[in-house]
Amino acid sequence: MVADHHFHSTNEAEFGYGQLLAIAWRRRFWFLATFSTVVIAAGFVTVRTEPTYESSMQLLVEPNYQAREKLTEVEGQSQTSEQDYATQLNLMRSSRFFEAVIDDLAAKYPDLSIGHVRGSLQLSQLVEDETNTRIFEVVYTDNDPIKTQQILESLKTAYQNYNLEQQEARLTQGLAFIDEQLATVRRSLNSSQGELEQFRQGENLIDPAREAERISEALGQVKRQQESLQAQYADVNNRSMELQRQLSLRPQEALIVSRLSQSSLFQTLLGELQATEVELSKQRAIYTDSAPEVQVLLDQRQEQLGLLQQEIQRILGSDASQLPSRALLSQGRLSQIDLQLANQLVDAQTTIEGLEAQLRSLSTTEQQLRAELNQFPRLLAQNDRLQPEAETTQKILQQLLEDREKLSAELAGGGFNWQVVEPPQEGEKIAPNPRQNILLGAVVGIFLGGVAAFLREAADRVVHTSEDLKKQAALPLLGSLPEFLPKPNRFPIQLPLMPAQSSSSVTEQAMQWQPFRESLDLIYKNIQLLHESERSRSLVVTSALPDEGKSTLIIGLALSAARSSERVLVIDADLRQPVLHERLNVSNQYGLSTLLETARGPFLPQSVTLSDASFDLLPAGPEPIDPVRLLNSQRFKTMLRFLQNRYDLILIDTPPVLGMVDAMQAASVCHGIVMVGRLDRVTQEELKQAAAMLSSLNVLGIVANGGKRTPFSDSQNANRNHRAGDQDISAA
Repeated sequence: MVADHHFHSTNEAEFGYGQLLAIAWRRRFWFLATFSTVVIAAGFVTVRTEPTYESSMQLLVEPNYQAREKLTEVEGQSQTSEQDYATQLNLMRSSRFFEAVIDDLAAKYPDLSIGHVRGSLQLSQLVEDETNTRIFEVVYTDNDPIKTQQILESLKTAYQNYNLEQQEARLTQGLAFIDEQLATVRRSLNSSQGELEQFRQGENLIDPAREAERISEALGQVKRQQESLQAQYADVNNRSMELQRQLSLRPQEALIVSRLSQSSLFQTLLGELQATEVELSKQRAIYTDSAPEVQVLLDQRQEQLGLLQQEIQRILGSDASQLPSRALLSQGRLSQIDLQLANQLVDAQTTIEGLEAQLRSLSTTEQQLRAELNQFPRLLAQNDRLQPEAETTQKILQQLLEDREKLSAELAGGGFNWQVVEPPQEGEKIAPNPRQNILLGAVVGIFLGGVAAFLREAADRVVHTSEDLKKQAALPLLGSLPEFLPKPNRFPIQLPLMPAQSSSSVTEQAMQWQPFRESLDLIYKNIQLLHESERSRSLVVTSALPDEGKSTLIIGLALSAARSSERVLVIDADLRQPVLHERLNVSNQYGLSTLLETARGPFLPQSVTLSDASFDLLPAGPEPIDPVRLLNSQRFKTMLRFLQNRYDLILIDTPPVLGMVDAMQAASVCHGIVMVGRLDRVTQEELKQAAAMLSSLNVLGIVANGGKRTPFSDSQNANRNHRAGDQDISAA
């Protein structure tokens, strides 16, 4: 079907920064090659130029009488005249300093002369806001960076030595008398301090007054301890007397009773003896002493007394003689209360003995401290005589030192002080300036690189962007298909798919890839919006050149339409080099050529299911002798009219436009044509020629295949292309 209208090119997009950067990125190798060449040339010229180095130092030249000058200023006018600084400047240029430099560096630089140094040296007074400062700058230039620094270092040493010599000469002459007085006072001070030190070492004292105070405090502490112990002694002694009264025992006897009470054997023997005594009393009441019963008890008592005496001897030892035999029965077995009182009496006696020992020790310490304290009046008197003498001599020495400092300041108040504020550094290269030359070369390189890149872009006739594709074809842009990378080998492919893998496998991967599928849905939606009132039931998909992706686009559009619940038929009308049967893994023994060559052949499409969607496919069939004759036949036209009533959408794959008439022949009997242009492959002339050949037909638009992501082609470019496509579609 031939359209009754023609397309007009849309207004060219304004050339902006995005396109400029895209061109620069696409031609980056041309830009980098030109830029590198210019920069290398600049570096070569810089290297070939003999370098010149410069080293500098700064000196602060101030009058030593500056402090007095501030007191004599009147209305901001200093008494220091500019002639003084001019004099200092001329003095620093004198030959005596240059001679010192030459003598110092004669071994390293024997050819160095006063004229050479004077000619390469610049000495000036720095100016700030049209006001002369007190800083002098010394600059030296030469072809050797080390030499420039060493000459300035030697000159700095000469300046500093001269300045020190002048100050030392003034100080030496003015301080001669006061230095003699200082020597005499130092000798007197050494003598006084020596006597004081000898006295303190002999008496083993550092500060007699503090030592006397310490001994007095220790003596007072001893007295307080004695009073406390005496109070404790009186209390314990009273308690001991009361216990003796209650027990009627002396302390020694209480100790003996306590020891006997602690022996179980003694208590047993004593109990047996007492039992015998009781029994003996009973028998004597009945019998006389001569009776056998009484004699037995008497012998038993005598034996028990012997055993008891032996146990007492074992327990008490030598103290056993202090206990009379008659007291054995009364003192050897006390009640529990009496035994506790006896133990308390023993403890009290032990405490009394301890307190007496402490009192005797404190008494001895008191006598020693009093003896030491009696020596301090003599020591304090001798210390008070020696220490003031040393302190007085020390004050005299301090006063002389202060006077010397004041005199030194006054003597140093004459002349100028030369102080280095910026020491000389290793010479810096001032010519040639590599950074400046390289920077200049970089600027020129950027300019020439840009020129080279744009010249190469102007000479390049290949279409690189979807905007250029729309502009050169003068057709609405239906959408853009992204570049797809198959998973197994990750080789970059564009439509049509590469044969590195199985065609059906790669096709299925592409159709399942989300960005690719969404791009196909967008393209199909744009096609629907073109003729919403008059729907196109049959579409031819073609391209200017082979391998631009038309076959895969047809499969994608078929799946998009099938997902919209439409009946879709795909016809492979590329009878010369068919590929759809390989992409979809179906048989090609029966197809379009078979149907057109057979007079009454049945229509037997093959159903294809891919990505959860199904459509019918009529393969190309065996290659005929004359494909154009079949496409121009009345049977082909009749078949299309029949199929348009059976299917909602018929998509026809044809050979490329250029060089063959097959696409134009098939498109002449269809409702519309969709072109595919592969970026970075088709040229502007080929695209224009193909568009011109199809201009008399109903070309719906063009699809950009192989969009690549670059630093300047992001999602914003995609959105812009989408909006631009909508505008073109609505305009068409």
